[in-house]
Amino acid sequence: MKTQITLLFISFVFGIQVKAQVTTIHDEFEPEFININGYQINVETKGKGNPMVFIAGGPGNSHDYLQGNFGKYHTSAQVVFFDALGRGLSEDAKDKKEYSIQGDVETLEGIRKALALPKWTLVGHSYGTVVAQAYAIKYPQYTEKMVLINGFHSGLMWQANCDSYNHYARTHFPEKWKAVDSLRAAGYVSSDPEFLKAYGSFPTKYIYYHNTELNQPVPKNVKRSWNLDVYYNIVGRDGDFHVTGDMGDTDFRKQLKEIKSPTLIIAGRYDGVSTPEFAIQYKTYMPQAEFVMFEKSGHNPYLEEPENFFKLFEQFLSIKK
Repeated sequence: MKTQITLLFISFVFGIQVKAQVTTIHDEFEPEFININGYQINVETKGKGNPMVFIAGGPGNSHDYLQGNFGKYHTSAQVVFFDALGRGLSEDAKDKKEYSIQGDVETLEGIRKALALPKWTLVGHSYGTVVAQAYAIKYPQYTEKMVLINGFHSGLMWQANCDSYNHYARTHFPEKWKAVDSLRAAGYVSSDPEFLKAYGSFPTKYIYYHNTELNQPVPKNVKRSWNLDVYYNIVGRDGDFHVTGDMGDTDFRKQLKEIKSPTLIIAGRYDGVSTPEFAIQYKTYMPQAEFVMFEKSGHNPYLEEPENFFKLFEQFLSIKK
């Protein structure tokens, strides 16, 4: 992370605001390091029966925020949280080019094998839904069910995310946008440190939360909640404006109808990231899935409408408290 302001910006972008709490669910989990493809990967699991794995957003986030919201289900099922390569407590890649969607899929499969799970349910949020869909397409025999929370079906949809954010930033903060325009005109791209400082100065939470007073639950001590190297190697060096790289080449739309695993797709009416314009397209591309729009939520409906969200989540996954 280059600067503190960049950390705050990226954290808001993907729904993480670092705010220490006195006691959290995180204290009930213990890190365990599993060697997967030559790297030590942090895996934290607890509970028995009906295993489900939670795949964090980003690309670049640690598992912390998902554990804070969903760790409670260890009393009803086996929950699995992990830090993918280069994230959280896991080791960094020796070569940044190793950060990829397919690499995250293989990390996931390595965890399943190490835990000796015949099948599991995939729960992905934001970028995590990209990994979940890629996994379900490649490994349908190991996918029991799938929950996609405010996700993306293609690089085209990810580009819409960037366009949505930039339009709002430009039209609502024209004074700040002048600096962005100047740097763009001088040839700076998203991943340049000088550009990150200017771009990270925008108050961004409004585009990810309908209720901007809410914060994600995170541990008291956070080693690393975000990795810029992961982000820009997957979305491209100018990924905040022009999505390229692995994410730019991703498109599940033709394959979604082939997914046999029961799937729940969740969207937020006020989501400026996974925009409703594109989110509702899942109804066409994956008509066999259950699609639910949360009318009072942004990018984090489990925080903004928790009662309705968790009721739906528990019903779909047959979770008995």
